[in-house]
Amino acid sequence: MPQSARKAYNPAQLTFEGFPPERATDRLLFAVYPSWPTATTRIAPLAQRLRAELSLRGQPIAPERFHATVHFMGDYAALPPDLVRNARAAGDAVRMAPFRVGFDRAASFDSKPSNRPLVLRGGSDGPGIRGLKDFHDALGEAMQRTGLGRWAIPQFTPHVTLLYDDRAVEELPIEEISWPVSEFVLVHSLLGNSTHVPLARWRLDG
Repeated sequence: MPQSARKAYNPAQLTFEGFPPERATDRLLFAVYPSWPTATTRIAPLAQRLRAELSLRGQPIAPERFHATVHFMGDYAALPPDLVRNARAAGDAVRMAPFRVGFDRAASFDSKPSNRPLVLRGGSDGPGIRGLKDFHDALGEAMQRTGLGRWAIPQFTPHVTLLYDDRAVEELPIEEISWPVSEFVLVHSLLGNSTHVPLARWRLDG
């Protein structure tokens, strides 16, 4: 296991000589982003409409941060350089043709009692998400080869988060929102700053 994988932030971990744990400030993930027209003319208006229709109080995420996480690689007090280096190597190793992704329903994830994410989702094996699942698997295999096996989780629920709210929303159908995926991104998320910093981009060219 690479040293970086052992340094993932864990707030429950015992501290040395009673010092509090370092606060996580940095997150690393692989993601795909919708096209800007899709984010601004389809996803953002839908988030606003659902918020109003369902009487939700959470603010929609900014259009530039709408994304589908493909692999999450942890929260840290500072990004470990070897983790970033291995993630870049995994991205370099992926060979896959472009594909189209589509989401045709919205629902809350109810994994916690409050501040639940309201997300776009697709059918469990529908054509709109099959390509994204195949890409998740291909990237996961590349991560295994570059020492990131701990983060290559086989379970995957493709989704795009719209907003966070305390209310749980049952699944409801929407007009499908889809876009062609021709690249993926290694993202440094600055926790608490609502900022995504792209560290690397790769074209999908098969």
